[in-house]
Amino acid sequence: MEQFEVVVIGAGAAGMFCAAQAGQLGCRVLLLDNGKKPGRKILMSGGGRCNFTNKYAEPAAYLSNNPHFCKSALARYTQWDFIDLINRYGIAYHEKTLGQLFCDGSAQQVVDLLVNECALGQVTIRLRSAVLGVEKTENGFELALNGEKVSARSLVVASGGLSMPGLGASPFGYKLAAQFGLEVLPMRAALVPLTLHKPLLEHLQMLSGVSVPAVNSAENGVSFRESLLFTHRGLSGPAVLQLSSYWQPSEYVSIDLLPELDLASFLDEQRQDHPNQSLKNTLAQHLPKRLVECLQTLGQLPEATLKQLTPTQQMSLVGSLQNWRLQPNGTEGYRTAEVTLGGVDTKALSSKTMEANKVPNLYFIGEVVDVTGWLGGYNFQWAWSSAWACAQAVAAQRK
Repeated sequence: MEQFEVVVIGAGAAGMFCAAQAGQLGCRVLLLDNGKKPGRKILMSGGGRCNFTNKYAEPAAYLSNNPHFCKSALARYTQWDFIDLINRYGIAYHEKTLGQLFCDGSAQQVVDLLVNECALGQVTIRLRSAVLGVEKTENGFELALNGEKVSARSLVVASGGLSMPGLGASPFGYKLAAQFGLEVLPMRAALVPLTLHKPLLEHLQMLSGVSVPAVNSAENGVSFRESLLFTHRGLSGPAVLQLSSYWQPSEYVSIDLLPELDLASFLDEQRQDHPNQSLKNTLAQHLPKRLVECLQTLGQLPEATLKQLTPTQQMSLVGSLQNWRLQPNGTEGYRTAEVTLGGVDTKALSSKTMEANKVPNLYFIGEVVDVTGWLGGYNFQWAWSSAWACAQAVAAQRK
């Protein structure tokens, strides 16, 4: 039986980075993945340009049953540490909105960086290698693979969540956690488009492809100010993806379609200057014409000129446009979700090392853990930070 000091399951962002770091710290590491190539989800991320971190990554941008859990890892390996690594590889990048950093070229550059880092650590990478079973032994773990067995002192589970099953996502990590007695919190799709009930959807489908700046708010008061995109299934765009992590079934979302505008004052000014102008044409100065027409069809806007608009109608109109309440009927699910909310309960893990408290030398990192970041590079940063913390811990076992 082949023996390793560390076996890492999952060649995604967290798994590759952990394997590389542990290898460079002197460990004999085996990295396993069931796919044909490493970093499949990385290649899809950021529209193929990989939003590899965020300048403003901090614990407040993460959801978890224990919001304090992520603090240690994020503080010990920061976004600036990963940016330094990107710079050392000469990868050109740019900042988009809100601190989001993307490769100028391709996400393949980040995958190549991780593969090279693994090579520097002399990591053995085996692809198309399914783990059929794991057993705890006196000296660590024994893994049954396709037709062979390997053993390791330390086992790191970086198998990801349930999002994007087309890229090989599976519940493997959650099942393994349960096998060893770790609690797994309920999971659901996050950073995912919201779907709408049919009567409303049939009206809004004419807006498919229309995008507007908006502030979207959940019933718990959390709000995001980014783009809202209408789709043939419902609502998407950064503002909606962010909100999906906080939205609960049967709840409403509130949308401010004109966050930059004091709408009441604008209508008063326009009434003075252009009393005979239609309300529809007035609003089309700030909203896409198709959206204005759709809102009129829905009865949200009266067919009137500005001088015909009564104070009561104007007050109702302001409410309709700046606090438009919609009730989604669900999400598009794991098929299009960027991440999985929930997972291995952080109470079962050490926040410093990612080791299971009751199972020595068993570690969980990345998306499989109940730590979920905002859209915009935060989940990659959690992958790097949790992987780094784990690598330090497994390497320390050698001493």
